[in-house]
Amino acid sequence: MFEPIPKARASFVPGTLYAITGEDGWIYYGQVDLEKSIGFFHVRHEQLAAPADVLSQPIISRIGVIYSSVGEALRKGHWKLMGRHSIHNDLLTPPQTVQWPVGTLTVTVWLGAEPAYETRVEDPAIQNLEIIAGWDAIYHLPGRLKADFDPAAAEWFVGGPIWRERYVREERARRSPNQPWDQLPADWVWTGITPKLD
Repeated sequence: MFEPIPKARASFVPGTLYAITGEDGWIYYGQVDLEKSIGFFHVRHEQLAAPADVLSQPIISRIGVIYSSVGEALRKGHWKLMGRHSIHNDLLTPPQTVQWPVGTLTVTVWLGAEPAYETRVEDPAIQNLEIIAGWDAIYHLPGRLKADFDPAAAEWFVGGPIWRERYVREERARRSPNQPWDQLPADWVWTGITPKLD
Protein backbone atom coordinates (compact mmCIF):
# COMPACT_ATOMS: atom_id res chain seq x y z
CA MET A 1 0.00 0.00 0.00
CA PHE A 2 1.06 3.55 -0.70
CA GLU A 3 0.53 6.47 1.62
CA PRO A 4 -3.19 7.40 1.63
CA ILE A 5 -3.88 10.95 0.43
CA PRO A 6 -7.30 11.89 1.86
CA LYS A 7 -7.91 14.78 -0.55
CA ALA A 8 -6.46 13.19 -3.70
CA ARG A 9 -8.34 13.46 -6.99
CA ALA A 10 -7.82 11.30 -10.03
CA SER A 11 -6.50 12.72 -13.28
CA PHE A 12 -7.46 11.30 -16.65
CA VAL A 13 -5.29 13.69 -18.61
CA PRO A 14 -3.57 11.60 -21.31
CA GLY A 15 -0.05 10.65 -20.23
CA THR A 16 -0.85 10.47 -16.51
CA LEU A 17 1.06 7.57 -14.97
CA TYR A 18 -0.11 5.56 -11.95
CA ALA A 19 1.36 2.82 -9.79
CA ILE A 20 -1.12 0.21 -8.53
CA THR A 21 -0.77 -2.16 -5.60
CA GLY A 22 -1.74 -5.71 -6.51
CA GLU A 23 -3.45 -8.28 -4.31
CA ASP A 24 -0.39 -10.47 -4.85
CA GLY A 25 2.17 -8.01 -3.43
CA TRP A 26 3.37 -6.71 -6.81
CA ILE A 27 3.26 -3.10 -7.99
CA TYR A 28 1.73 -2.63 -11.45
CA TYR A 29 1.72 0.49 -13.61
CA GLY A 30 -0.79 2.14 -15.93
CA GLN A 31 -0.88 5.23 -18.13
CA VAL A 32 -3.94 7.15 -19.31
CA ASP A 33 -4.32 6.99 -23.09
CA LEU A 34 -5.96 9.43 -25.52
CA GLU A 35 -9.35 7.73 -25.04
CA LYS A 36 -9.07 7.99 -21.21
CA SER A 37 -8.77 4.26 -20.76
CA ILE A 38 -5.61 3.00 -19.07
CA GLY A 39 -2.82 1.06 -20.70
CA PHE A 40 -1.06 -1.28 -18.28
CA PHE A 41 2.62 -2.04 -18.75
CA HIS A 42 4.10 -5.50 -19.11
CA VAL A 43 6.18 -5.06 -16.00
CA ARG A 44 5.67 -5.36 -12.26
CA HIS A 45 7.98 -4.76 -9.32
CA GLU A 46 8.22 -5.46 -5.62
CA GLN A 47 9.40 -1.88 -5.04
CA LEU A 48 8.28 1.29 -6.80
CA ALA A 49 10.25 1.84 -10.02
CA ALA A 50 11.26 5.07 -11.73
CA PRO A 51 8.83 6.31 -14.40
CA ALA A 52 11.48 6.03 -17.13
CA ASP A 53 11.95 2.32 -16.37
CA VAL A 54 8.20 1.72 -16.56
CA LEU A 55 7.62 3.74 -19.73
CA SER A 56 10.30 1.76 -21.60
CA GLN A 57 8.20 -1.42 -21.32
CA PRO A 58 5.45 -2.61 -23.74
CA ILE A 59 1.75 -2.42 -22.96
CA ILE A 60 0.07 -5.69 -21.92
CA SER A 61 -3.57 -4.50 -21.82
CA ARG A 62 -5.80 -1.44 -22.15
CA ILE A 63 -8.68 -1.38 -19.70
CA GLY A 64 -11.61 0.91 -19.00
CA VAL A 65 -11.40 1.83 -15.31
CA ILE A 66 -14.29 3.51 -13.47
CA TYR A 67 -13.18 7.12 -13.06
CA SER A 68 -14.53 7.64 -9.55
CA SER A 69 -12.84 4.47 -8.28
CA VAL A 70 -9.39 5.82 -9.20
CA GLY A 71 -9.87 8.81 -6.90
CA GLU A 72 -10.95 6.47 -4.11
CA ALA A 73 -7.91 4.26 -4.76
CA LEU A 74 -5.60 7.27 -4.45
CA ARG A 75 -7.24 8.44 -1.25
CA LYS A 76 -6.95 4.96 0.31
CA GLY A 77 -3.37 4.32 -0.84
CA HIS A 78 -4.09 1.57 -3.38
CA TRP A 79 -2.87 3.76 -6.27
CA LYS A 80 -0.09 6.35 -6.48
CA LEU A 81 0.15 9.24 -8.94
CA MET A 82 3.54 9.23 -10.69
CA GLY A 83 3.09 12.40 -12.74
CA ARG A 84 2.35 13.15 -16.35
CA HIS A 85 4.69 11.87 -19.06
CA SER A 86 4.84 11.47 -22.83
CA ILE A 87 2.25 8.96 -23.94
CA HIS A 88 3.66 5.52 -24.68
CA ASN A 89 3.73 4.75 -28.41
CA ASP A 90 1.43 1.73 -27.92
CA LEU A 91 -1.25 4.09 -26.55
CA LEU A 92 -1.29 6.58 -29.43
CA THR A 93 -3.76 4.61 -31.54
CA PRO A 94 -7.41 4.02 -30.57
CA PRO A 95 -7.94 0.78 -28.66
CA GLN A 96 -9.83 -2.12 -30.20
CA THR A 97 -12.53 -3.41 -27.86
CA VAL A 98 -15.43 -5.84 -28.14
CA GLN A 99 -19.09 -5.39 -27.24
CA TRP A 100 -20.72 -8.74 -26.45
CA PRO A 101 -24.47 -8.39 -25.90
CA VAL A 102 -26.21 -10.88 -23.61
CA GLY A 103 -27.90 -13.79 -25.39
CA THR A 104 -25.91 -13.75 -28.62
CA LEU A 105 -22.63 -15.02 -30.02
CA THR A 106 -22.39 -12.07 -32.41
CA VAL A 107 -20.10 -9.32 -31.17
CA THR A 108 -19.20 -5.83 -32.35
CA VAL A 109 -15.57 -4.80 -32.57
CA TRP A 110 -15.01 -1.12 -31.81
CA LEU A 111 -12.07 1.04 -32.83
CA GLY A 112 -11.97 3.76 -30.23
CA ALA A 113 -15.47 5.27 -29.99
CA GLU A 114 -16.68 3.89 -33.33
CA PRO A 115 -18.05 0.43 -34.22
CA ALA A 116 -15.81 -1.17 -36.86
CA TYR A 117 -17.38 -4.55 -37.73
CA GLU A 118 -19.35 -7.54 -36.43
CA THR A 119 -18.09 -11.08 -36.03
CA ARG A 120 -18.66 -14.16 -33.88
CA VAL A 121 -17.20 -14.49 -30.42
CA GLU A 122 -14.92 -17.40 -31.37
CA ASP A 123 -13.25 -15.45 -34.22
CA PRO A 124 -9.48 -16.13 -33.72
CA ALA A 125 -8.65 -12.54 -34.71
CA ILE A 126 -10.37 -11.05 -31.65
CA GLN A 127 -9.40 -13.42 -28.84
CA ASN A 128 -6.99 -10.98 -27.18
CA LEU A 129 -9.24 -7.94 -27.56
CA GLU A 130 -10.73 -6.44 -24.42
CA ILE A 131 -14.42 -6.73 -23.57
CA ILE A 132 -15.97 -3.28 -23.10
CA ALA A 133 -16.38 -2.90 -19.34
CA GLY A 134 -15.67 -0.58 -16.44
CA TRP A 135 -13.33 -2.09 -13.83
CA ASP A 136 -13.21 -0.86 -10.24
CA ALA A 137 -9.70 0.31 -9.34
CA ILE A 138 -9.73 -1.26 -5.87
CA TYR A 139 -12.05 -4.27 -5.97
CA HIS A 140 -11.67 -5.67 -9.48
CA LEU A 141 -8.52 -4.43 -11.19
CA PRO A 142 -5.89 -6.09 -8.94
CA GLY A 143 -7.29 -9.54 -9.73
CA ARG A 144 -7.40 -8.67 -13.41
CA LEU A 145 -3.78 -7.50 -13.49
CA LYS A 146 -2.75 -10.74 -11.80
CA ALA A 147 -4.62 -12.63 -14.54
CA ASP A 148 -2.74 -10.74 -17.25
CA PHE A 149 0.61 -11.85 -15.82
CA ASP A 150 -0.28 -15.32 -14.57
CA PRO A 151 -3.54 -16.64 -16.07
CA ALA A 152 -3.17 -20.04 -14.35
CA ALA A 153 -2.96 -18.46 -10.89
CA ALA A 154 -5.87 -16.07 -11.39
CA GLU A 155 -9.34 -16.72 -10.03
CA TRP A 156 -11.40 -18.58 -12.63
CA PHE A 157 -14.13 -15.91 -12.70
CA VAL A 158 -11.85 -13.01 -13.67
CA GLY A 159 -12.61 -12.03 -17.25
CA GLY A 160 -10.99 -9.46 -19.52
CA PRO A 161 -10.12 -10.31 -23.11
CA ILE A 162 -12.52 -12.41 -25.19
CA TRP A 163 -10.73 -15.72 -24.58
CA ARG A 164 -11.00 -15.28 -20.80
CA GLU A 165 -14.66 -14.23 -20.98
CA ARG A 166 -15.42 -17.35 -23.03
CA TYR A 167 -13.62 -19.50 -20.45
CA VAL A 168 -15.58 -17.85 -17.60
CA ARG A 169 -18.86 -18.70 -19.32
CA GLU A 170 -17.75 -22.30 -19.86
CA GLU A 171 -16.81 -22.59 -16.20
CA ARG A 172 -20.16 -21.15 -15.10
CA ALA A 173 -21.94 -23.74 -17.22
CA ARG A 174 -19.79 -26.53 -15.75
CA ARG A 175 -20.24 -25.37 -12.16
CA SER A 176 -23.99 -24.72 -12.46
CA PRO A 177 -25.40 -27.43 -14.74
CA ASN A 178 -28.94 -26.95 -13.37
CA GLN A 179 -29.08 -23.17 -13.89
CA PRO A 180 -30.65 -22.47 -17.29
CA TRP A 181 -29.18 -18.95 -17.51
CA ASP A 182 -25.65 -20.38 -17.21
CA GLN A 183 -26.01 -22.94 -20.01
CA LEU A 184 -24.27 -22.42 -23.33
CA PRO A 185 -26.03 -22.27 -26.69
CA ALA A 186 -25.95 -25.31 -28.97
CA ASP A 187 -23.57 -23.64 -31.46
CA TRP A 188 -21.03 -22.61 -28.80
CA VAL A 189 -17.40 -23.12 -29.89
CA TRP A 190 -15.37 -24.36 -26.92
CA THR A 191 -12.09 -22.73 -25.94
CA GLY A 192 -10.40 -26.04 -25.18
CA ILE A 193 -9.01 -24.61 -21.92
CA THR A 194 -8.79 -27.23 -19.18
CA PRO A 195 -11.07 -26.29 -16.24
CA LYS A 196 -9.41 -25.30 -12.99
CA LEU A 197 -9.87 -27.66 -10.09
CA ASP A 198 -12.32 -26.52 -7.40
